[in-house]
Amino acid sequence: MAGILFLAACSKDTDNGNTPDPIDRSANLLATGDSANDILTNDTYERLLIEIGYVTGFRPSAEAMNNFQAFLQQLTFKQDIVLQYLELPSPNKNELSLQEVADLEFDNRTAYNEDNTLAIYIYFADAPSDTDDPQEGTVTLGAVYRNTSMVIYETTVREIALKSSQVTIEDVETATLNHEFGHLLGLVDLGTPPVNAHEDPNAEHHCDVDGCLMRAEIEFGSGLLGAMNKRMLAGKGAVPGLDSECITDLQANGGR
Repeated sequence: MAGILFLAACSKDTDNGNTPDPIDRSANLLATGDSANDILTNDTYERLLIEIGYVTGFRPSAEAMNNFQAFLQQLTFKQDIVLQYLELPSPNKNELSLQEVADLEFDNRTAYNEDNTLAIYIYFADAPSDTDDPQEGTVTLGAVYRNTSMVIYETTVREIALKSSQVTIEDVETATLNHEFGHLLGLVDLGTPPVNAHEDPNAEHHCDVDGCLMRAEIEFGSGLLGAMNKRMLAGKGAVPGLDSECITDLQANGGR
């Protein structure tokens, strides 16, 4: 299941295991989709804090982050959305597994759920996924691995965008961010139950509706470029949106 991994909750101790971790991370160590309703509604949390950890030189574009923020405000009742940037050194890896990404999060993340605030962590990496097979044309643009955690393989995002004369880096960043966050919102059947059956039988937790943002190919380089180019030839914007089935699902789980 590329792009979605359920990692066991870890609780490292500091100081060689002698001193308990002073940070309560428990609410942010749940399975992907477990916080869908909390993100969509204001019942428990009214404020959304998104911590953007990025390797030096791989900060996401302001345009993509503005698009992403607008996407969240359109689908959820969260209107108080704060973006907090955290510049990080490179881990100096040729590739990254999701477990390695999760370990980096443990070491660097500073924002966790607190009082009226639900915190999300997004890591913009300078190395590709260890599951990539460039010779086969399969490269991963992003992934989710817990209820409030995702990674964007920014170096891969930029390489893919440069292969098109029409699609921009901002377009690819926006589509990847929106798609992966769709999984944090519980799509499809990852914490937000489908009102009508529309999960792709050949791609678990992805949509079977043509043109939807939650199609499986959106996570992968060649598939995303193909979908974007098709949209642009039809006179549409490059970034796909959610189809009516996915929107219905979110609304049934408390979304707009």
